[in-house]
Amino acid sequence: MKHQLMWVLLLSAGMISPVSAQLSVYPANDQSPEQQQTDETECYQWAVEQTGIDPAAPPPVQQASAPPTTATGTTPGAGARGAARGAIAAEVVGGDAGKGAVAGATVNRSRSRRANAAAEGQAQQQQQAASQQQMDTYYKANAACLEGRGYSVK
Repeated sequence: MKHQLMWVLLLSAGMISPVSAQLSVYPANDQSPEQQQTDETECYQWAVEQTGIDPAAPPPVQQASAPPTTATGTTPGAGARGAARGAIAAEVVGGDAGKGAVAGATVNRSRSRRANAAAEGQAQQQQQAASQQQMDTYYKANAACLEGRGYSVK
């Protein structure tokens, strides 16, 4: 807990850049702490300019366009389609069409909710992967700049 508080204080005071919280930077050419701070700040700005990605100001989270759903999370019409299938199936086997319709509607609504939830989860995972890929691009650019200035970066 103390270490997290220290990082937050150092970041907010501007004593370290947001990048050094993610990268380990070693002054391989005996650069002074002041020179390292200057180089990290300049490389941070350069990497932002080159990639268009600023880890200190991430883009707002965009909601994926979800298929239209009812208040219960089902696709509109799922119950009606299931009821029709259930009624037909019940008639074919000589059962009660009303009970078949109820069972079909229930099953189809349940399937619809699961499918919609799965699609939403997949969209979130894709968005997280894209965001991580952007951050990796930024970190590679920043590391290239720092290595060009004589630092060892991990």
